[in-house]
Amino acid sequence: MRTLRVAVIIAVFSAALHSQGVPFLSGRVNDYAEILSSETRTELESVLAAHEKSTTNQMAILTIQSLEGAVLEDYSIKVAGTWKLGQKGKDNGILLLIAKDERKVRIEVGYGLESTLTDAICDQIIRHEIVPRFKSGDFNGGVKSAINAIIGTLVGTYAAETTGDDSLAGDTAGILFGLLIFLAVVGTHSVFAILNKGFTSYFHAAFLLPFWTFFPMAFLGSAVGFIPVILFVVVFATAKILFARSPAGQAFQTRWAPRSSGRSSGGGWSSGGSGSSFSGGGGSFGGGGSSGSW
Repeated sequence: MRTLRVAVIIAVFSAALHSQGVPFLSGRVNDYAEILSSETRTELESVLAAHEKSTTNQMAILTIQSLEGAVLEDYSIKVAGTWKLGQKGKDNGILLLIAKDERKVRIEVGYGLESTLTDAICDQIIRHEIVPRFKSGDFNGGVKSAINAIIGTLVGTYAAETTGDDSLAGDTAGILFGLLIFLAVVGTHSVFAILNKGFTSYFHAAFLLPFWTFFPMAFLGSAVGFIPVILFVVVFATAKILFARSPAGQAFQTRWAPRSSGRSSGGGWSSGGSGSSFSGGGGSFGGGGSSGSW
């Protein structure tokens, strides 16, 4: 059992250390998978620049050949955060990410636009504007249609043809998926916080409190969203008391406390550098948006 647990921990951190790097931000359209024609790239650059000039909303497109084992949602927010799309303080950035080999697509939305470009609308855009065209091999049409729909949503001229059941299914799927990602990432770090010793443990727990407070409320609503943070505090406090007062608890903590590997991530592409006339404005992202596949 111990060997299995150690293997899982090693696998998780190994995946994080060797994850897909962030490509160089060469412009508003970054077609590294080469799925778009030169005419489409030029047209999209013009459309996105015009929208940014009139609204300050900053959008970028990234196509890659493969995720190379990375999780689409994690990689998308990594790119958006590295590129810092959107204006600082407005957080009005948007990333359209397409992974060709995995046949996956995601719309990543900055904090400031989540109330307008909601997860449900992003899901509708992916399913109605992108997926049908991508399935037929029309990448140019799919990307252009998606950008037109995103801009139309932001300026109030776009509405996808959906039924009430369709919207409900999209909302429910988005909520469940978001909760799973939250539990996988924050839950893992919470276990480490509980098992760690000394100041590191309490610092880690304090760092995680805002995540346990605000994310569940965003997914579940304020009526029940406060329950997870209470459970985290109770479990953390109870574990610490047992570890401190029980020889068995101390032995368990000593046995399973995570060890620092001393490694740091590196490699891959990097954003920035000379030669680009387009750069992010300091916007922030929190996981808003939607994903799909074709």
